[in-house]
Amino acid sequence: MTHEHFDAIVVGAGPSGNAAAYTMAQRGLKVLQIERGEYSGSKNVQGAILYSDALEKIIPDFREEAPLERHVIEQRIWMMDDAGHTGMHHRSDDYNEDKPNRYTIIRAQFDKWFNRCVREMGVTVLFETTVTSLITDENKRVIGVQTDRDGNGIFADVVVLAEGVNGLVGQRSGLRRELRPEDVALAVKEMHFLPQDVIDARFNLKGEEGVVIEAMGTITDGMVGTAFLYTNRESISVGVGCLVSEFAKSGEATPHGILDRFKSHPSIKALLEGSEIKEYAAHLIPEGGFRAVPELVGDGWIVVGDAGHFVNAVHREGSNLAMTTGRLAGEVVANILGSCMTCSRENLQTYVKLLEDSFVMKDMKKYKNVPRMLEQGGRHIMDLYPRLLNRSAQTWFRVDGKDKKSKESDILRSARQARGLTGLLGDAFKLARAWR
Repeated sequence: MTHEHFDAIVVGAGPSGNAAAYTMAQRGLKVLQIERGEYSGSKNVQGAILYSDALEKIIPDFREEAPLERHVIEQRIWMMDDAGHTGMHHRSDDYNEDKPNRYTIIRAQFDKWFNRCVREMGVTVLFETTVTSLITDENKRVIGVQTDRDGNGIFADVVVLAEGVNGLVGQRSGLRRELRPEDVALAVKEMHFLPQDVIDARFNLKGEEGVVIEAMGTITDGMVGTAFLYTNRESISVGVGCLVSEFAKSGEATPHGILDRFKSHPSIKALLEGSEIKEYAAHLIPEGGFRAVPELVGDGWIVVGDAGHFVNAVHREGSNLAMTTGRLAGEVVANILGSCMTCSRENLQTYVKLLEDSFVMKDMKKYKNVPRMLEQGGRHIMDLYPRLLNRSAQTWFRVDGKDKKSKESDILRSARQARGLTGLLGDAFKLARAWR
């Protein structure tokens, strides 16, 4: 391995790294992939959402072999106070189609399968190996990597950094700044196991149908964060994530404490009743949005997936973004090397242009003000407004002999007293600006 030269080295074997490695190998490149875990997915026990569009562009027939849990036919979005929730609910039998759009997956199983496809495509994969630094020439061009297992280094025409949100190799090599607490969330997740027929009955499902619940409100104790629940075949993925900066400001709140708060909420507790917890995990996820995206290309290197802080602040399409960026990077590198050109910063800029023309950057730019809005008005959004919304719903739906016009007046008066007219108008303006 010491004297062998590769067309490309991929650092990391998550969705973005697997997508990049598979794409380049499919186009005839000699690729080495390096993963510090025991196997791809060994550090990911949690459930996730898979968007089929991104993977179909890489492996069109993935449904025949991929370890998929359920296809999603129902989406619930909840605003929670301490006693209940008010929300939006979308369900359609149209999602019971031949090729469903979204699936729930268990990352450990899915990543392992995806990496097997990568190896079958001819990629050489080194597991339990950590990249400690990048190797550069006299012109500061990246020409390879140093690992904890090979003192002489491994060399390639380009290095694809798919190392995740921490981006330690990029940081140590001076390619990116250190993480800022306000740009990442600490998410904690659990897997709750139940028989399939019990899950079907509780969520009104049949066959391989699935439900996704995304929630926000008082469950995060005023901190900026969200919670979720996904149905798998014989388990339920449940978790919550809050900005690291919010935990630092709180000084008292803990990730596990917030998760327990969510699980014990009346709207969630009944869904998990009788389940057995078998897996628990914590990890960082990018939350900084468009303003947190680092430099994506340089002489001999390119960044994909969470290492590039790609995140849709509204739709939470993590795996979709990761695989799309990996595929685009792989296509660009294959085209450059196939044309006997070098992977210079100038040539790799094609990747940046493709991202800007794709939904990835378009959506990130559209919602670029959402993180700042949450940072400035998080407590109102996460605590006050969920309380007001649920209180208003109770006032409206409770039959107590009071006429509807009086109820409308009570709801409006309650909102003005809680936030003030100026505050309400200001918050409405900030929300409209963030979504424009």
